[in-house]
Amino acid sequence: MMVENKKIIVTGASGGIGNSIVEKLHNNGANILATGTRDEKLNELKQKFKNIKTLKFDISDHNKIEEFLNTATEDLGGSLDCIVNNAGITKDNLTIRMSMEEWTKVIDINLTSTFLMSKFAIKKMLKNKSGKIINITSVVGHTGNIGQANYTASKAGIVAMSKSLAIEYAKKNINVNCISPGFISTAMTDKIDDKFKETIISKIPANRLGKPEDIANAVLFLASNNSDYINGETLHVNGGLYLG
Repeated sequence: MMVENKKIIVTGASGGIGNSIVEKLHNNGANILATGTRDEKLNELKQKFKNIKTLKFDISDHNKIEEFLNTATEDLGGSLDCIVNNAGITKDNLTIRMSMEEWTKVIDINLTSTFLMSKFAIKKMLKNKSGKIINITSVVGHTGNIGQANYTASKAGIVAMSKSLAIEYAKKNINVNCISPGFISTAMTDKIDDKFKETIISKIPANRLGKPEDIANAVLFLASNNSDYINGETLHVNGGLYLG
């Protein structure tokens, strides 16, 4: 897939999908810097993949994102080929009960932090005259979902923002694309009530939840040279649940 020796930052690396992304890119020869907020999870990644780099960082700290990108890029050897913006949160509630804090925190972390990570990554990539930005969104950013007005707005915003960035920097050989996962089998979905899970699966034409590796495979493709002429697109990985 032509990612060998590419220098790639993966945010939200300690979760199920993030872990799978790190593993897939590592196994295909990329140089990875994994970031997240939990020391123990980052240490587990470092033990599992001996030659990856880790750097603890909370992407909600907007004033330090540029400093983080500078440090991360230096740790990778002074340049950046790709960033995978995978980190995000949920704070679900019905709209009439949703507090301003629940709304603002999700927008700030999912959308604003992704914007800032992309902005400062692009500054690094302009020096290379190339780069890939991969933003992880969600199927519910296209379909809507009960109790997730904040989350769906943040994910839909990432899609529109990514299109604008793609147009702005296409001439600089920088590609900005999204991956929109459907319902993926992770520790989070394992907690869902079995009856509700059956209802979800019944709506998926593939008749199963996705695997973290399904998302990692899509990341591998978009990070590789094989996707060089794809820009401003959203790759839907959802078993046919939503056909965008």
